[in-house]
Amino acid sequence: MVPVLRNCESKSFADIEKNLAELAEKGKNGKITMQEMSGGTFSISNGGVFGSLMGTPIINMPQSAILGMHAIVNRPVVRLDKIVARPMMYIVLTYDHRLIDGREGGIILIKHFSSLFEASS
Repeated sequence: MVPVLRNCESKSFADIEKNLAELAEKGKNGKITMQEMSGGTFSISNGGVFGSLMGTPIINMPQSAILGMHAIVNRPVVRLDKIVARPMMYIVLTYDHRLIDGREGGIILIKHFSSLFEASS
């Protein structure tokens, strides 16, 4: 099931969180409608809550893209010439190449989404 949050660009984070909670409750109670699950353009999948470390999410057509977020685990990285443990998360953007060129898809992933998850060094 992929419920659709509509008009997110004009909502506050609090409004989005409230709408998510409402849709989740409807889904749990079997009261979600087909209209509430259709018409989306972009999905976010969080397999990390189930321990997924890596994967490729599949687009729910007719959507244009899906962002997959995976579990945060400590990994060795180099900081100031020393190997240290840092929390890392793989994120994946799967997109329809008929709508999004590979260059722009890469830029979206690197410049926009990766900065949301960067931990301080």
